[in-house]
Amino acid sequence: MPSATVPSSLIHLFLLILGTALARDPFACDPRDAATAGLSFCRTSLSIQERVKDLLERLTMEEKVRLLVNNAAAVPRLGIKGYEWWSEALHGVSNTGPGVKFGGDFPGATSFPQVITTAASFNATLWEAIGRVVSDEARAMYNGGAGGLTYWSPNVNIFRDPRWGRGQETPGEDPMVAGVYAASYVRGLQGNKGDRLKVAACCKHFTAYDLDNWNGVDRFHFNAKVTKQDIEDTFDVPFKMCVMDGNVASVMCSYNQVNGIPTCADPNLLKRTVRGQWGLNGYIVSDCDSVGVYYDTQHYTSTPEEAAADAIKAGLDLDCGPFLAVHTQDAVNKGLLSEAEVSGALSNTLAVQMRLGMYDGEPSAQVYGNLGPRDVCTPAHQELALEAARQGIVLLKNQNPPLPLSHLRHRTVAVIGPNSNVTDTMIGNYAGVPCRYTTPLQGIGSYARTIYQPGCANVACSDNQLFGGAINAAHQADATVLIMGLDQSIEAEFKDRNGLLLPGRQQDLISQVAMASKGPTILVLMSGGPLDVSFAKNDPRISAIIWAGYPGQAGGAAIADVLYGTTNPEGKLPMTWYPQAYVSNLPMTEMSMRPSSIKGYPGRTYRFYKGPTVYPFGHGLSYTNFVTAIASAPTVVKVPIDGCHHSSNCTFSNKAIKVNHAKCKKLSLGLQVNVKNVGSKDGTHTLLVFSEPPAGPWAPHKQLVAFEKVHVPVGAQQRVGVSIHVCKFLSIADVAGVRRIPLGEHNLRIGDVMHTVSLQATAHG
Repeated sequence: MPSATVPSSLIHLFLLILGTALARDPFACDPRDAATAGLSFCRTSLSIQERVKDLLERLTMEEKVRLLVNNAAAVPRLGIKGYEWWSEALHGVSNTGPGVKFGGDFPGATSFPQVITTAASFNATLWEAIGRVVSDEARAMYNGGAGGLTYWSPNVNIFRDPRWGRGQETPGEDPMVAGVYAASYVRGLQGNKGDRLKVAACCKHFTAYDLDNWNGVDRFHFNAKVTKQDIEDTFDVPFKMCVMDGNVASVMCSYNQVNGIPTCADPNLLKRTVRGQWGLNGYIVSDCDSVGVYYDTQHYTSTPEEAAADAIKAGLDLDCGPFLAVHTQDAVNKGLLSEAEVSGALSNTLAVQMRLGMYDGEPSAQVYGNLGPRDVCTPAHQELALEAARQGIVLLKNQNPPLPLSHLRHRTVAVIGPNSNVTDTMIGNYAGVPCRYTTPLQGIGSYARTIYQPGCANVACSDNQLFGGAINAAHQADATVLIMGLDQSIEAEFKDRNGLLLPGRQQDLISQVAMASKGPTILVLMSGGPLDVSFAKNDPRISAIIWAGYPGQAGGAAIADVLYGTTNPEGKLPMTWYPQAYVSNLPMTEMSMRPSSIKGYPGRTYRFYKGPTVYPFGHGLSYTNFVTAIASAPTVVKVPIDGCHHSSNCTFSNKAIKVNHAKCKKLSLGLQVNVKNVGSKDGTHTLLVFSEPPAGPWAPHKQLVAFEKVHVPVGAQQRVGVSIHVCKFLSIADVAGVRRIPLGEHNLRIGDVMHTVSLQATAHG
């Protein structure tokens, strides 16, 4: 029978029919429902504020209370269906929350690298692009009845302590990087339709949350004792940028207390800071069961009604968990809370639902209504997952350099280690069902013949029973690649690490294999947190070390591409790698960022810690060499004082100016930087700009103030423009938590290049 070509018009028609067949019924305001057709909250011509007001006036108190929780009840008499608020999209649509169900027309979704790996790219454009893909797939699943529209992601907490099990979910230890990541990813998720949302993102967990379960202390009981200074210049920075720069639709408060007050019951944090000072346009949600935790576990209030009242009065709008649905009515009956306060909370959640189009009738007729199964796991999306993994891989060591491997000289590769042929390990936590996997063994197998030996039964590596096969494989092969590290059995939510060394007998296996290897030995590490691999760094038989983080569904292909030079590595560490001695006498419960010589306290993160490291923040090698030079930069920047233009009575300190006294809006410092590729391979350079402020009692010894990416072919030179917002990034916090701009000489460092700029106050801006 002769073959026939199906006209593209018929294919298009089939896809349209498929999309229509899968379309969910309207959440509310069904145009086929005559009972709701004329109600004002269904009229899209009215403002969202007017529509919310109308709906609130129609709801009974009993109905309002049942809408305060994540599994919000239906209101059948008003044509409103029930809604599950809890969905997750940390690095791809996830089924961790109950709002997403894989199967049927949506068997999986694109699983990007874990956030700590993506952060190592230092590529804000990439972060936003990932957000766009994730929200396309999320909207498609919503349209098909398989997902929600409110995603409790990203996690932008500071990776303060290297043992934290959830550090893998974060953009690392630097507040500015975490803030830029937050704003970029949120913009990608929420879309660019003004006040209308593709999905609603949520920055979590506010604030000073970075301990899960360490040495008998868990997150449900922990009281984080934090100075105003550290709150202002470290812990709150990403959340402020998420709200003010990213216009996020939600913020989640955390389980822990901060200075004796549960974050979900603290009006200073929620009502005054997040909504008042930062201007959140959206809702505040509790971490799951947080309100119940501070009543039942922390015993913060005497009665459950007081706990419910405290949460809503503090500014909480939605409870992940049943607590508010059970106790809010009684709180109102006892006079602890007013119905108007309950309505105030609901006004914020209802407004977000309306911005999502949930009260606009047919989903298929809306701006994102055309997205369906064909928009999930597309080739372009999966290629972006591969590219993200490539950009996030960090080359830590390349001695006499064995990398990249050669197709001619390294035809046979021994692939050894418990993470060599893993799937789930590569996607970390808060992941969904990937479109597909490429394991490291499969990736390397596409370049060379492989001899595979696990060496250990798992990452715990409790014995040496499998060492013999691994040693024999290394002795036979032209090159040996050891793929070691951690997984969720070692670091995870609910599980912090006790130390920084490789688990069990992994170090023994690595050293014995390196000794036996006929060719070069390359160590590839999968982990979320840093590892003390000083032994490998200092062992000349281990020629190269790569950190891949948790590289996502395409991680094995990305690792192989880096090993064989198809990709020139460009990642930089987003967190400090400390020696084991750093944590030996350092409780995770000590929150201070700054060191104390009196207490013998070392300080935390590259901004304040000055001791020895295994690998510093920002470390990462390339297969080529770049030379940077500052082409132009000011030597003096005038900082105009607000309100002083026409006054002769203005006075200010000659050491620092309060940020709120400066004219900040357009106050930036511009640099032009030349980047030349003087090596032998095209590559992308990650430009990290650090500032060393004038020495003083409050100042970090350095802080990142800008980062840029530039691709430079061999022998070429590119000029990169860098803009540094003076008030945001050259300011520091004093002991009272007041931001000030230090006057005098700030040293800007880009690699080995330093430029000094003097900040000078002026009464005539």
